[in-house]
Amino acid sequence: MKLHVLILSVGCLLAIASDAQAAMRQYSANADTSHWTLDKTTRLSCELNHEVPYYGDAIFSSTASKNKDLTFNLDMVVRPESYDFAGLQSVPPAWRAGNPVRDISKMQLLKKFDGELDNSIAWEMLTELEKGNYPTFYYKDWQNSSDQISVALSSVNFRDMYWAFLQCRDNLLPYSFEDIAFTVMNYKKNSSMLTKSSRKRLEMIGEYLKNDENIESIYISAYSDSYGGRNTNMVLSRKRADTIKRYMEEMGVPSEKVRTDGFGEKRHVEPNDNALGRRKNRRVIIQIAKS
Repeated sequence: MKLHVLILSVGCLLAIASDAQAAMRQYSANADTSHWTLDKTTRLSCELNHEVPYYGDAIFSSTASKNKDLTFNLDMVVRPESYDFAGLQSVPPAWRAGNPVRDISKMQLLKKFDGELDNSIAWEMLTELEKGNYPTFYYKDWQNSSDQISVALSSVNFRDMYWAFLQCRDNLLPYSFEDIAFTVMNYKKNSSMLTKSSRKRLEMIGEYLKNDENIESIYISAYSDSYGGRNTNMVLSRKRADTIKRYMEEMGVPSEKVRTDGFGEKRHVEPNDNALGRRKNRRVIIQIAKS
């Protein structure tokens, strides 16, 4: 009997020791270390950043586009070593301990990549933070199979930076680089003056260029219809390209990054025997590359 009691006691001690080793390692900012910052506040991108001490950064971001969609990125100093999922819950702060924990979603963990969530879940996380809750990720540690990890976003000092982020997002351009990277515009007859719709398009490109410092090169190629002399049309097409180049320089693009060509009557895209075809041939093509 004593032997059985001894074995049972040792077994209990081993079970307790095993439970103690299966630790929950928690990462979260406290009231003194909880900081939210607003970064990249241009008309092209806005980032709301929260540092999680000894873990990494939680980043909400929006970029210039029609929808200005929101994304969330969990930038981990130590990235996953395997493929898994992290649970995401909204956890009330300690002073609201009686409030229930609510499941939000799951985040896929990809080997050697940061965690990412799309527009709808990112907005839900922000609304939970606005209510004072802590969006918290839970997953099994890929470096120690006996440990669980929890990573919480603190709502302390959140509101003011969140409001600034919303204002920054509202001021983003309603179009992206992809929308202006390749553009065809048209000219009035026998003129280097763009049509009304093309002028609006050029203004849109100019507004983008004023905000992007990463433009690598711009190639401007201008063309004419076949009305008028060949030499006259060649000169006119070069004038059209040079006029666009000067505009790009006024928007802050260095001259050496802008290359122009005038092709005159060459390379028609439509027949020149009707007004619509000639209008399409009186064109300039702008191709923009960025680093």
